[in-house]
Amino acid sequence: MARLVMKFGGTSVGSVERIQNVARLVAREVDAGNEVAVVVSAMAGETDRLVALVEDMRSGANTSSHDESEYDAVVATGEQVSSGLLSIALQVMGYRARSWNGWQIPIRTSDVHGSARIDDIDAESLGTSLSEGNIGVVTGFQGVTENGRIATLGRGGSDTSAVALAAALRADRCDIYTDVDGVYTSDPRIVQKAHKLDRISYEEMLELASLGAKVLQTRSVEMAMVHQVPMRVLNSMGDPDDPKNGTLVCDEDDVVESIMVSGVTYSRDEARINLLRVTDQPGIASKIFGLLADANINVDMIVQNVSRSATQTNMTFTVRESDLARALELLEARQEEIGCEEITSDDHVVKLSVVGVGMRSHAGVASTMFAALAEKGINIDVISTSEIKISVLIDEQYTELALRTLHTAFGLDATEQ
Repeated sequence: MARLVMKFGGTSVGSVERIQNVARLVAREVDAGNEVAVVVSAMAGETDRLVALVEDMRSGANTSSHDESEYDAVVATGEQVSSGLLSIALQVMGYRARSWNGWQIPIRTSDVHGSARIDDIDAESLGTSLSEGNIGVVTGFQGVTENGRIATLGRGGSDTSAVALAAALRADRCDIYTDVDGVYTSDPRIVQKAHKLDRISYEEMLELASLGAKVLQTRSVEMAMVHQVPMRVLNSMGDPDDPKNGTLVCDEDDVVESIMVSGVTYSRDEARINLLRVTDQPGIASKIFGLLADANINVDMIVQNVSRSATQTNMTFTVRESDLARALELLEARQEEIGCEEITSDDHVVKLSVVGVGMRSHAGVASTMFAALAEKGINIDVISTSEIKISVLIDEQYTELALRTLHTAFGLDATEQ
């Protein structure tokens, strides 16, 4: 007997028929003798609908004119509907199931409404219920603050809920059911020769998730790595008996073979800012990036170059495209103070990354990457590296060509098509 947490996303519970399919998948695990807790998202599109209702209600109003916790009170109802419907479906099939709201467990969170973080989970009552043969169907994406108010975890928060619950329940595994077969070596919509990975390490998955791969939410992978919770990514509409369905996210030691590069990914939500002829003296960089940090603008890739003048330097960095206008407004308002003669920007760029724990023991990854791009005439604007990844900034028009080129260059193309 194993204890499992199964999480189903919005597309998996998008209709009554799909919820009934989810019920069959849950029943299959119960029939195999496993204890099962299920975490569900809202039905596909429901959270967007609820958010739109809130926005319509407060249109034109000052954000301080109402309690932000009411936003969470509204948008959290989508998961409550899903958990109740799935519980009914299981009960109709003859299984003992009940729905649990986040506050009933309780899942305790911070009070940053709309993007709360999980502080603690008291899973004793739920664990006892599972031990007695009941199926727990838990609302994802939400918890309760110290003040007893519902708080939501931000988009993708149901993945985080599931992993945190798995850790609290000491589950043997957390299965994330979605609309893809698992984790691929690249985006299969662009790279036709991409193939599914049977296993991938936490570190690799964390890098891929943070660099643009949308299979798993970054916080959920980080939590799984910290608590050593094995995760499986599965297609809820696939054959559960097919061994090819799913990717296991696990410790690096459990990955049979550490290949040099496991995946190639990209992010379009990037913009480049160039600060030209900046005064070259101690404290200027701190002032620039402190200004952006105070505005909660995340800076990613940073390059500093020598200017023509010995007393000046040029600085290039990237921010999210959605933050570009705000970043430029802040920098231009303080341009004289930071000693910058000119500010330029470009939002037609893409961050391209190769990831693999095998980089630690294989030399030549950077040279292979740069040579492959150069052969296709693709110019590199900015480079950043870590122990298991290399990222470059390129013109967005070369995105698809660059992805396919690197996928082939690192031997990731599927052998059977």
